[in-house]
Amino acid sequence: MHEMSIAVDLLRAVLCAAEEHKVEHVEEIEVTVGAMRQVVGEALRMAFEVVAAGTLAEGAALKIVEEKITAECRQCGEVFQTSVLEFLCPSCGQADVRIAFGNNVVLKSMTCRQ
Repeated sequence: MHEMSIAVDLLRAVLCAAEEHKVEHVEEIEVTVGAMRQVVGEALRMAFEVVAAGTLAEGAALKIVEEKITAECRQCGEVFQTSVLEFLCPSCGQADVRIAFGNNVVLKSMTCRQ
């Protein structure tokens, strides 16, 4: 379950930001997760709940926004949205792409109480 390692890294980022801004409690966290990560939202929420226990992020609502996969063809330069299973360029038919978006996990925002 790779969601656990994502939850650990996410909590680390949340606690670092909370400390920097002298936050007492984190109420909500918004995270963008790229579709390439193949994260199961409920599994990530459960993993975050476990790792956040006993911290100032305990009980925080976790809002997960999926980022679609955007690829750029290395052959013709076409930029297109795709899926985890399809990397053929719609313009030239080549499967030589660079993933431009959809492979990251980004802490977008936090709602906190000071």
